Amino acid sequence: MKKKILIVVALVVVALIAWKFIAGGKPELHYVSEFGKAQMGNITNSVTATGSIEPVTSVEVGTQVSGIVSKIYVDYNSVVKKGQVIAELDKTNLLSELSTAQSNCTSQKSNLEYQEHNYNRYKTMFEKGLISENDYENAHLTYIQAQTSYQSAVNSLAKAQTNLGYATITSPIDGVVLSKAVEEGQTVAASFSTPTLFNIAQDLTDMRVIADIDEADIGEVREGQRVSFTVDAYPNDVFEGSVTQVRQEATTTSNVVTYEVVIAAPNKELKLKPGLTASVTIYTLEKNNVLTIPAKALRFTPTEMMLQNGGQIIDCEGMTKVWQQQGNNFVAKAIKTGISNGALCEVTDGLADGESVVVSCEANMGFQFGGMPQGGGNPFMPGPPNSRRR
Repeated sequence: MKKKILIVVALVVVALIAWKFIAGGKPELHYVSEFGKAQMGNITNSVTATGSIEPVTSVEVGTQVSGIVSKIYVDYNSVVKKGQVIAELDKTNLLSELSTAQSNCTSQKSNLEYQEHNYNRYKTMFEKGLISENDYENAHLTYIQAQTSYQSAVNSLAKAQTNLGYATITSPIDGVVLSKAVEEGQTVAASFSTPTLFNIAQDLTDMRVIADIDEADIGEVREGQRVSFTVDAYPNDVFEGSVTQVRQEATTTSNVVTYEVVIAAPNKELKLKPGLTASVTIYTLEKNNVLTIPAKALRFTPTEMMLQNGGQIIDCEGMTKVWQQQGNNFVAKAIKTGISNGALCEVTDGLADGESVVVSCEANMGFQFGGMPQGGGNPFMPGPPNSRRR
């Protein structure tokens, strides 16, 4: 049933069009202008990206000696001061090594004193001709070796003392403990690499966002540009920041090249937490309260075909111009422009606030019918009473 109705409607439309041409319809081409207005506004352009929030300064605290963790004095979120003891390793082996080093150092010192005295005695006897040169040289060599052995013992003692100091782990900065990787009784081995025990952030009120910017957009990003970003934890809050660093190192992932941009993110309310994902908007172009026009107006140029009823094209000198329509005439007006974001363009001279400019002029096909009955009635509808149809 619906298909039959559509067929009937289509036939009626075709019959109407055929009747219009038979009745003397003439196609006419009309051009309709679209206008834009010069008005005060803001011109902005932005780059969007995602990034992660992290502290400006964070330190991974480890240990340079192996041993068993005997004491831990902090936990997650603990506030620590620089130099504060946060953990201790078992010192039994380290104290034993220190004692051995001290004994060896004392022994080597005694040997050195003896060899020095012996060398001085042989030297006096050699000067008096009482011993041979070979005996004198042997005494001198033994003295030099005793000096070397003693210095080596001193260095070993210093190393043992330092290692003992490493068993007491202190905080290198003032901050907050973000993570703890060990528990009391756990054995840590520092043979090949330094194990991380704690991660301490210096100041959680001063955070930053590390954003990955696509290679197509990185050319527009500059230090000092304003940034706004949001995080899923607080979807209704918009945080403000600024670009502090554009890093030169490129990162390629799945053939996509990105560059890291560092964004300062003040965190006075401590809402931003390390590791949150931020949706970032960097305002690469921003100018407020300037006179603007649609950028399309700069690309419009009238042609003879657009003229109606004897209109004219009145041009002017100038590198940059816009067109205004005065009656049936297109009149050019020279202007000076500033920045543009592709949609809006700043006008610095040549236009006043509120003036209209032509943005485009498009063709519109219509018909003029000379054979239609007066009143434009439908030929398929019955006429008024006492009327005749030709």
